[in-house]
Amino acid sequence: MYSMLRSILFMMDGERSHHLSLNSLNALHKLKLSGLMAQPLVDDPVEVMGLQFPNRVGLAAGLDKNGEYVDALSQFGFGFIEVGTVTPRAQEGNPKPRLFRIKEAKAIVNRMGFNNDGVEQLIKNVTDINFGNKNKGILGINIGKNFDTPVEQAVDDYLIGMEKIYQRADYMVVNISSPNTPGLRDLQFGENLKLLLENLKNKQAELQQKYGFYKPLAIKIAPDLDSNDINELGKTFVEYELDSIIATNTTFDRSKVEGLKFADEQGGLSGKPLAGKSTQVIKQLVLAMDDKIPVIGVGGITDGQSAVDKIKAGAAMVQIYSGFIFHGPKLIHQAASAIKDMKV
Repeated sequence: MYSMLRSILFMMDGERSHHLSLNSLNALHKLKLSGLMAQPLVDDPVEVMGLQFPNRVGLAAGLDKNGEYVDALSQFGFGFIEVGTVTPRAQEGNPKPRLFRIKEAKAIVNRMGFNNDGVEQLIKNVTDINFGNKNKGILGINIGKNFDTPVEQAVDDYLIGMEKIYQRADYMVVNISSPNTPGLRDLQFGENLKLLLENLKNKQAELQQKYGFYKPLAIKIAPDLDSNDINELGKTFVEYELDSIIATNTTFDRSKVEGLKFADEQGGLSGKPLAGKSTQVIKQLVLAMDDKIPVIGVGGITDGQSAVDKIKAGAAMVQIYSGFIFHGPKLIHQAASAIKDMKV
């Protein structure tokens, strides 16, 4: 069924088909018809960040930016779902078109630019959902800075985001690696990073004291890092006692899609061509952190084996986005089953 739907959706503009498919999925869910494409939840519990996950396959941020489709998406067997990236204020994002499929390579280029309805609206959207609120699913919320907030003041936006999401998120993610917000990736390096992490950890402690419970904090990093960068990041993350690292975001690298239609579009590349690069970052980062902080691996998972590759590289769990677009709900079950059955 998904193959037939995909052939129709892929005739449309990428962003239009994205919204149409999610709205259709929501409608089916409300009519209690989402079981037509539902996948059984693979029972493979694991504890990461002090949280009990029903399995090790999650949905990456970016698909459901405003937390509008969580319950509908939960029918596909995700152990956890991450929504966002969301900013303190609503923003339109970059001009359209801004989402392009490279079908031959099972890849996507996007330059969305953190388009979202703002953190207040996201919190309203996820307040009464069943997933993560009334059952064992885990909900992550990914936060970013507004486009017009200077990078020097980015920490202010992240602190606002943390304050807003703390009571609702099961875990929090700070996105400092999107390639589509100018200057954002500068926050991954040197004193900029240390100042940011100091403020984030202080805010986390403050919110723990205020509400009486602890919420884990993760950082999402880019794949376009050299060995020295990764080693320095690893040391810094351990120093500031982060709860998890998500590796990786999209890449600027076009070497594996060179010459293909849309390959030269500006933005971040995700999907199958990212698999090797992201897995290598995971492997080196785990070593740099001496396995002291769990890594969530994302980038290029298109089948069970590519999910297993991330775990063998040292990831505790994985997330899927582009592979879900190209392969549909069956990929979630395949990946979770392969990880459960793997022999490390």
